[in-house]
Amino acid sequence: MKPAEYHRMREAEEAQWWYVGQRAIAHALLAPSLRSDGVRPSDRRLLDAGCGSGGNLVHLGRMESLRRAEGVDIAREAVTACRARGLTVVQGSLLALPFPDRAFDVVTSFDVLYHAWVPDDEAAVREMCRVLRPGGHILIRVPALKILWGAHDEAVDSRHRYTRTELVRLLEGQGLEVVRSTYTNFFLFPLLLAHRGLDRLLGRTGSDVGFLPAPLEWSFKRALLAEAALVGRGLSLPLGASVLALARR
Repeated sequence: MKPAEYHRMREAEEAQWWYVGQRAIAHALLAPSLRSDGVRPSDRRLLDAGCGSGGNLVHLGRMESLRRAEGVDIAREAVTACRARGLTVVQGSLLALPFPDRAFDVVTSFDVLYHAWVPDDEAAVREMCRVLRPGGHILIRVPALKILWGAHDEAVDSRHRYTRTELVRLLEGQGLEVVRSTYTNFFLFPLLLAHRGLDRLLGRTGSDVGFLPAPLEWSFKRALLAEAALVGRGLSLPLGASVLALARR
């Protein structure tokens, strides 16, 4: 990812609508499995693979069912930013994670596998499986649907946008059992589709990361929190701008 993007992420990830809403949805998927996986919270270790500037890692570390949350990222800028926040993070590639086999009970990866610097997503998932104990869980989120490709994808060095079927097959191809999968940003999908269409029509460049006017921030955040409530009740959304899958080794 371009260095300037880490700065934008660091400014936005605590309060911006997309980050807040996506964290709530991820928690709704992951928390029930952690409550029933038979591991004592005092013993559970989590790895955030491709932790970026550390916002997700901070919030994962606050989950009541985790003993320790650690991160890994290939970018020196990301590791520096995380360590400045007091986070335990090492520099390394998803294709060669610097950890022993079966070291973690949970592995998460949020918006990483789609990057141009992850040329082999199967190898990356294979590495995440290697460091995951049997019975442990993997939670992966990636951008969805090629029709939404736009200026933001270029700005963050995207390689691919996935369908739900592609993500499920990617995980199952490494011997994982997919427990749950869902699209997100379902309610806002028509607006996002129109926005990306305008990007292409007007030749707009640059990332989408940043704050909107306060009324839109409030409305968009509420839309994603409503989706989190639905996902928490066991529902899966049929369409959206991102796709998540929770799998068990």
